[in-house]
Amino acid sequence: MEQLSLLRLYVLRAMYTLMAVGLALTFWPSILSPNELSTGPSSVVRALLGAISLLAALGIRYPAQMLPLLLFELAWKVIWVLAFGVPAWRVGQLDAYGSETLVNCLMGVVLVPLVLPWRYVFQRYLRAPAEPWRWRKPARTT
Repeated sequence: MEQLSLLRLYVLRAMYTLMAVGLALTFWPSILSPNELSTGPSSVVRALLGAISLLAALGIRYPAQMLPLLLFELAWKVIWVLAFGVPAWRVGQLDAYGSETLVNCLMGVVLVPLVLPWRYVFQRYLRAPAEPWRWRKPARTT
């Protein structure tokens, strides 16, 4: 398995830091002292993005082990841009929140692929042998 260079690890750490700090500044104030006690969709979004900020902070320490977080970040942003952002923009129905979200998601769609070590991702997640699907009895020793 290919090892990541120190430079690549620092680039990943910078991305995790950007995610952790950006999300913390944006969402943690409303998590720690909410203006309203709501259990609606916006509370789910705040909780999910708060969790992502905590996991991104963990990525600063373990950048290679937390690569699935960056893959998740890329996946949900691409899905949102293609399924919601671009269609709403094309018909002129993108409100202020949607416009801000589209810009933020497009930044992620551009930056995350640039920092991902794609060769390592392919080797680790696509080419490596899968983990067993069922429990195996240990071999007998004589």
